[in-house]
Amino acid sequence: MAFTASDVKNLREATGCGMMDCKKALTQADGDFDKAVEILREMGLAKAAKKAGRIAAEGVVYATVDKAAKIGVVVEVNSETDFVAKNETFKNFVSDVATVIAKENPADVADLLTKTMPSGKTVDEALKENIQVIGENQTIRRFVRYEGDCVSYIHAGGTHGVLVKFETSDEIYAKPEFEAYGRNVAMQIAAMNPGYLDRESVPQSVIDNETAILVAQMENDPKNASKPQAIKEKIAAGQIGKFFKENCLVEQAYVQDGDMTVKSYTDSVAKALGGDIKIVAFTRYEKGEGVEKKRDDFAAEVASMVK
Repeated sequence: MAFTASDVKNLREATGCGMMDCKKALTQADGDFDKAVEILREMGLAKAAKKAGRIAAEGVVYATVDKAAKIGVVVEVNSETDFVAKNETFKNFVSDVATVIAKENPADVADLLTKTMPSGKTVDEALKENIQVIGENQTIRRFVRYEGDCVSYIHAGGTHGVLVKFETSDEIYAKPEFEAYGRNVAMQIAAMNPGYLDRESVPQSVIDNETAILVAQMENDPKNASKPQAIKEKIAAGQIGKFFKENCLVEQAYVQDGDMTVKSYTDSVAKALGGDIKIVAFTRYEKGEGVEKKRDDFAAEVASMVK
């Protein structure tokens, strides 16, 4: 499989490795991006790449909760430039879209476009009108809707949006202390970007892959290369705990108190409020993640290295 200068650039940006190392990894992987990432990690040159990719698209991520109805929504609406995100017409449109999602519970974006806005127009009609008024293309990219005890958080005016669903009593959910706790958890998610809720949520295929990478790293380490395969696998199995602590929300160190995990923080709040609290699910959106903005100058810079 052939690869391009843009592929080298993407791998470099995703892993932080040098261009020549990225080119060699892509060559060895026959152009397979994910395999190239694993090769770089096995060589100890790269950390696990976030599948979300780079931030490129403009627009806003918006998150909101109707506490009375116990419905939470997080939605991303993209635009061509960041100026649009500051436009009141655009912001009102995004807010209205979130209201429609909460009320109508659409199956997907295509279904959402058929729903009726507060103005009486369909979402699709309102979107097209908004494009005409503002003079810039806009798209509703994605959304998530939860029913239950939810808390939302928006960072930096919409660069990140987080929606978290909990299980607790109505009495605790109504308390301002719970709202503060929920916001802290949402901020943790925004800052630390956990891939999973807990270790039970991690697919076995992911665990197997991480274990294989740890074994490969030992095989590339002169201090460990001579150890028997069974010993390497046993060591890797022990080290996988670090992966859980970094990638599972409840096992992450709580950012506001490194002596606590998110789970122990949750338990302490639940005890103080006289009940039980369980984190059930979360969604974290980062504006434009996974949508690459074209950069011709850099591609040209590395083009000669790929040829």
